[in-house]
Amino acid sequence: MSEATVSGQVHLIEPTKSFGQKGFRKRTVVLEQVTGRFTNYLPLEFIADSCDMVDNLSVGDTIKVTYRLTGRKWQRDEQSEVKYFLSAEATDYELLKAGQRAAANDEADFGPADESAPF
Repeated sequence: MSEATVSGQVHLIEPTKSFGQKGFRKRTVVLEQVTGRFTNYLPLEFIADSCDMVDNLSVGDTIKVTYRLTGRKWQRDEQSEVKYFLSAEATDYELLKAGQRAAANDEADFGPADESAPF
């Protein structure tokens, strides 16, 4: 299975969700891409331990995500219609640009540089 990358601005970060008795975890991050006429919203799924790396992201950040496509076949019973599902499973990301909110929080935490301070 090959991996690919996609870039965009973080539009939404969902909380981590757990499923089943084995504790399968999934966290969805939606990227926004403005392509001129249309805006694309791309849901990417961070799975298992990858859920935790999303804690460092903020809405508004611009990131490049490495992902792989995964597909599933589902059929309730032999007489039911077969359905196919496609997911983009994120494996890693790179922060390209911190969003306005993240930059404002950094400035508030440390305050502006005071050049008249002795150190």
